[in-house]
Amino acid sequence: MRMLQQIYYGWWIVGACLLVAAIGNALGLFGAGVYLRAIVETTGWTTGSVSGAITLFYLVSAVLLIPVGSGISHIGPRPFIVAGGLAMAAGVAGIGHVDRPWHVYVLFALMGIGWACLSTTAVATTLAPWFETYQGRAVSIASLGASAGGMLGPPLLLLGRDLVGFAATTSAAAAVALAVVMPLALLVIRHRPEDMGLSADGGGRAWQDHEPLQSKWICSNALRTPALVTAMMAFGIAMSMQIGLLTHQVTLLTRFLQTRMIAATVSATALSALVGRLALAAFADRISARVTSSIVLLVAAMSFCVLAMAETPTLLIGACMLFGLTVGNVTTLPPIIVRREFGAASFGPIFGAASCVIQLAAAVGPSFYGLLHDRLGSYREPLLIAALMDAVAAAIIMSGRPDGTRPNGQARA
Repeated sequence: MRMLQQIYYGWWIVGACLLVAAIGNALGLFGAGVYLRAIVETTGWTTGSVSGAITLFYLVSAVLLIPVGSGISHIGPRPFIVAGGLAMAAGVAGIGHVDRPWHVYVLFALMGIGWACLSTTAVATTLAPWFETYQGRAVSIASLGASAGGMLGPPLLLLGRDLVGFAATTSAAAAVALAVVMPLALLVIRHRPEDMGLSADGGGRAWQDHEPLQSKWICSNALRTPALVTAMMAFGIAMSMQIGLLTHQVTLLTRFLQTRMIAATVSATALSALVGRLALAAFADRISARVTSSIVLLVAAMSFCVLAMAETPTLLIGACMLFGLTVGNVTTLPPIIVRREFGAASFGPIFGAASCVIQLAAAVGPSFYGLLHDRLGSYREPLLIAALMDAVAAAIIMSGRPDGTRPNGQARA
């Protein structure tokens, strides 16, 4: 008991955020592909038309990320996580009962509200006040929940659909979401360490690409800096291509695989994402986040090329696992870069704004893949375009490396 009492409370916040991220990703990011396939199969609607609803899911979420980031910074994460859990559960429960196209759009919009309150922006902003030295590690560990959600969510949703039907499965998933998120939000998660008589985690100096640009930023000024502009551009491109593939992965795999192997491949993709996140968690506070981001994006481009050309199940599964190594870190690295380069005091509003831009770009991904698939009858062309776009993003993120000067032009000491 004494040992538990000696654990810095910030790490309990990390654990709670990990579980919140697991629910949000299982039912939101990774669940969307299962919903897409199930709705198309049961209704006969086109892939492109349903993909538009998933695009709305990301658009709604993107618009809300600025108030979520600022709100968590000012009043704390509890009301946002509660609202996110309720919205996600309601949307998921309803998606199994749709019988009109407009129902799909309304329910995905509701899930978009939930996703905004449970995704990386909410988690990273919740953790920002609690850590200084180990902020990279804390965000990386909490983000492991996203990989866990990807490993468990789609296989369980697919299994449930086969065993008890899509409607019963989504209702059960909604109940689980409420059972996990509500107690964590109400009983564990807190706003700031100062509220508990604690201070932010210290004990040494972490790796920094450079000194934080200034102690307190006005969001509009930050949005004009090359550092933030290049981060938003690069990760906006990368997230669009990644979200699009994740949304269509189940449909893509049906060309070669049966349901059980599809579920296993989706889980293997998420397991690879977990491995990638674990590697980042081990070194996040000792490496250049921008160099790491560039490498991750180039690996993603390579995986898209292999997926586009794959003609056998083995190669397809291998390409999905290679892609998986990049999935988690494309979402984990942006908050690390922003927190490291702009500091904790300004993180919530700045990352909320950056996340809004990134997710607006990401919202294009599902429709990009879906419309090209419907027109061309294949995923090959969109995958090759995605590979090219990620290579461009890798160059962009490197172009924004800080030059070691402060805004007033004086070189740092």
